[in-house]
Amino acid sequence: MKGRGPRRIERPQYGGIISSLVSLVFALVLCAVVYLARYPILRFAGEGWVIDDPIEPADAILVLSDDNFYGDRATRATQLYRQGMGPVVVASGRRLRPYAGIAELMEHDLVERGVPKDKILRLAHDADNTKEEAQALARFSAQRKWRSVIVVTSNYHTRRARYIFSRVFPAATLVRVSSAPDGDFDPERWWQKRISIKKLTREWAGMLVALWELREKDRLSLTIPAVVGPSGAKPQAIV
Repeated sequence: MKGRGPRRIERPQYGGIISSLVSLVFALVLCAVVYLARYPILRFAGEGWVIDDPIEPADAILVLSDDNFYGDRATRATQLYRQGMGPVVVASGRRLRPYAGIAELMEHDLVERGVPKDKILRLAHDADNTKEEAQALARFSAQRKWRSVIVVTSNYHTRRARYIFSRVFPAATLVRVSSAPDGDFDPERWWQKRISIKKLTREWAGMLVALWELREKDRLSLTIPAVVGPSGAKPQAIV
């Protein structure tokens, strides 16, 4: 009989099994930690998205278009005006008709809250987004030679607005952003309301678009001409 060589003894792959079990346990523990800490994480995401710059007196207070049903932006702008943070308030608004638009509604809200009508400047424009509105306001500010402005917008919109305005406005113009509390968005509990979730997720998407569109600074020169409306006429600021 021919001799047989030594038989190879197959040993169980205990090392691979243990590694898989450790990975599985780690994943389960991580999921449990995230689940238990979900509320602090969500609260941090909401509160971290809202910014409120230290406010000092400026040449003008700019209230962005599309205020909410409660007029919260107008309310915050009025507070700043009463505190002496700006001599005039600009009511920025999209045109809804050739003869009227959001700027008129904003002016009404400001007057109702206590801003004298002769201290309000209406700026009607056809901006479709925050970037285009910032460009219109940058031209308007350049015409009046303002060197500092306070931008008032809703709390959930502040971070994206500051990024856009800081990229669009001339470097010589100091831009500060003031947060207006929004009746439909509570940073501490935003995930509990569908409208709040919608607002914040839209802001995240809008921020990605802004980062892409403004990846190179798009500041406007102080010599850029005024915005021209669809009829060819320049938007008028009504004091």
